[in-house]
Amino acid sequence: MKKNTIYIGAAVAALTLAIQTATAAISPQEAKKLGTTLTPIGAEKAGNADGTIPAWTGGITKKDIPASYKRRGQHYPNPWPGDKPQFYITAENLAKYKSKLTAGQIALFEAYPKTFKMPVYQTRRSGSLPQHVYDNTLKNATTATLVNGGNGFKGAYASVPFPIPKTGLEALWNHIVRYRGEYVVRRASEVAVQRNGDYTLITAQQEAGFNFYYPKGSESTLDNTIIYYLSFTTSPARLAGEAVLVHETLDQVKQPRQAWKYNAGQRRVRRAPNLAYDTPISGADGLRTADDTDMFNGAPNRYEWKLLGKKEVYIPYNNYNVISPDLKYENVLAKGHINPEHTRYELHRVWVVEGTLKKGERHIYSKRTLYLDEDSWGAAVVDQYDGRGELWRVSMAYLLNNYDLPTTWTGLDVFHDLQARRYHVQGMANEERNYVDFSRPIPDDKYFKPSTLRRRSYR
Repeated sequence: MKKNTIYIGAAVAALTLAIQTATAAISPQEAKKLGTTLTPIGAEKAGNADGTIPAWTGGITKKDIPASYKRRGQHYPNPWPGDKPQFYITAENLAKYKSKLTAGQIALFEAYPKTFKMPVYQTRRSGSLPQHVYDNTLKNATTATLVNGGNGFKGAYASVPFPIPKTGLEALWNHIVRYRGEYVVRRASEVAVQRNGDYTLITAQQEAGFNFYYPKGSESTLDNTIIYYLSFTTSPARLAGEAVLVHETLDQVKQPRQAWKYNAGQRRVRRAPNLAYDTPISGADGLRTADDTDMFNGAPNRYEWKLLGKKEVYIPYNNYNVISPDLKYENVLAKGHINPEHTRYELHRVWVVEGTLKKGERHIYSKRTLYLDEDSWGAAVVDQYDGRGELWRVSMAYLLNNYDLPTTWTGLDVFHDLQARRYHVQGMANEERNYVDFSRPIPDDKYFKPSTLRRRSYR
């Protein structure tokens, strides 16, 4: 009888998973909320009850772009240079605001009580996307469904696949495939800041082709590949010439991520099959894993994901000042954390998604909690826990609207190790020679190939 009970339990579990997957698509009646009570990608249009979060009225549009912004690839001028902090959250008044902070943010105040603070500005719901993304999201809302146990999806292209999510996996996929243009070239620096404040900059040119959004493509032409990524290290001299190529697959259980690395010293291209999950990123000095990049990327299959609902949280938002070319790196980087005087936090509604490591799976994080901005689906904050279940790391994306597209993406990402008291910053582009450029034409199919690594090496 006991054996039969086990079989029945397993069958019920399998049936439950099948039902969850099969019913992922929303009804036509629910879809009617998009563009009416909800924004075109599923956020609440209305503000909150006390008026601290305003209604969404379209986000940044062309009329809001500063006159000083002349060309794509230029550093983004702040659209609201006259905005001033309404108040600061500090270790002294922390108790008053704890309910609207994440566990990781609270831990930063406790770790650096004398220096860490949050300048809180008025909330500007600046998130906006091109009309074709809105149109495709409405079109795909009733057809998108999870497949292969949630390790991929079908029925959506060039859109937010699950604008009204029912599960943690659906919300997570919205983050993974959110719109960031079709092709971007970025020259930026990353740096691991030691406990005493010392650091060495590593600069690279990065290129990403977002195959999921190619205008001439479709779901049938994806070939299970959503992103192509190239990175060429340009400095320091000891690392210059190294390069990485990644083909990011949609269903990584069906087809693992494809990755190659070019070693300038050996002048050889080698496969990098382990560039996934919790593999340490070399340039991050062990402070960032492969799937920490972009707050979370890659296959979700090692975790059980729960959608815990929405809450109001003070998150980094509209951080144009922190990436200003008027700031030198030493103006931004400080002991323990970046200089808070140049940062901006706003109160926003976020989706809370919790991932708990599955039994039998391996990862250095036993749990990770993601806070997804409702107006963009980008993760703004992620709290990560070690194998003992203790809070270990907190990551924050300093979001802003790349208004020439438009899209909401990161100005820079900061990865804090609360135990080692060190942190890593990715995407620093303060210097004039660094840039983000969405204007270049999409390369042909032959461009993102392993042979490109040797041919394009900047050695």
